[in-house]
This record gives sequence, structure tokens and C-alpha cells, in this order.
Amino acid sequence: MTRFVLSFSILSAAILLAAQSVSRAAGTNTALARSAVLESNVAYLRVGHVEKNLAEEIQSAQSALATTNKIAGTVLDLRFADGGDVDSEKAAAKLFAPKKSPLAILVNDKTRGVAADLAGELRDAHDGLIFGSSTDVKPDIAVAVKMEDEKSFLENPFGTLAQDETNSPPSTNDFASFIDHTSEADLVREKIKDGDEDEDSAPPRPVEPQKPFIRDPVLARAVDLIEGLAVVRQSRS
Repeated sequence: MTRFVLSFSILSAAILLAAQSVSRAAGTNTALARSAVLESNVAYLRVGHVEKNLAEEIQSAQSALATTNKIAGTVLDLRFADGGDVDSEKAAAKLFAPKKSPLAILVNDKTRGVAADLAGELRDAHDGLIFGSSTDVKPDIAVAVKMEDEKSFLENPFGTLAQDETNSPPSTNDFASFIDHTSEADLVREKIKDGDEDEDSAPPRPVEPQKPFIRDPVLARAVDLIEGLAVVRQSRS
């Protein structure tokens, strides 16, 4: 019994140490705040701070995303990003220099320091286009969004904003109107009501789940451009 208790204690200690190691490893990604795949083929990289290891973190995230997805382009989100490490900014810029795929760069008025320099350098080198609204970095495609709304979209680009919580420009609020929640069953019932079909008609097909809809207007414009360029590229190949 004593031997069992001792073995269990050793195992518990090992698990605790492993968990702490994982936590420390996850905490090392301080420059790159988030990475994900959108629309199954667009790499999304959100930068928190332009600091040491940013280039390495971007490169690692790109490799991980490309292992399970065919990436058509990249969105580099520099909204609310800051930093002062010029060497890290230059190293990050070099990663996108080969122009292997389209690059969209997102900025706002909170894109500061060398993060703003990174956006400008990538655009000046014709490595990507800038989307958003900023007084420091002139966007190629201007999209105005209230700062409070943009913070919410940054945490969840698929989320909705309450109508009384936002006074954003129409480009923000109009996104909700593109979703039709009418199911096929509803349409059949309307036809029966209008006399176009009877109740013995074939049952409607199951309604497929709705595809997630990007409601962040800046991100949506960037993703649309990348996917459009991917279609053009594929048609020419």
C-alpha cells in the first residue's frame, strides 16, 4: 500500500511538472497573439507586439497551419499592435518578401511604433495591401470601424454586435442583412398556405448548417480579396 501511495505521488508530481512546462511553452508566444485558418484556406496571424522572436513565431505558425490546409494567402493583423524592436520588424518583413501568396495587412489607429513601420514597409515593397483605418499608415483599402466594435471583432470575428451598442458606419452593421435564416421547411409551409403544394408533397430535405460568417468588416474585405486572387490564379494555371 505504501509503495502504491509513493508511486502515485511520483506520478502526480510528474504530471504537475509537465503541465507547468506546457504553460511556460504556451506563454513564450508573446509576440504573435493568435493564429488560425479562415475559410479553410486563409492563414490568419494576429500580432500583439513586434518584439524578439516574432519572425520565428510567425514562421512556426505558418508551417503548422500549412500542414493541414492548402493556404491561398495570409492576413497579418496589426490592429492594436505595438513594439519597438526594429530588428524583429525587419526579420518579420523578410518572411513575406518572396511574395509566394497574397498578403493582406490590417491596421487601425492603435497600430503603433514599429508595428506601423512593418505595415508600411510591406506595402512599400509591394508585398501586400493595407486594409483598415489609420492616421499613421494610409490604407490601400479604407474600412472605417468604431474602435469599440473592432475590439469585439478582434476577439470573435464571427460575433454579432447589439444594434444599440454600436453606431458604426453602415459597412459594419450591414453584414447581418446578408444572412437568410428562412429554412426550406418554412418555404414549403408557405407554399402549402398559398395553395402551391399539398401536405402530401415530399418532405423537405434537411437544411444544411449555416457556414460561419465573418462579420468583422476589415477582416472580411481582406479575406474576400485573398480568395478572389486565389480563384484568378487557379483559372490561369
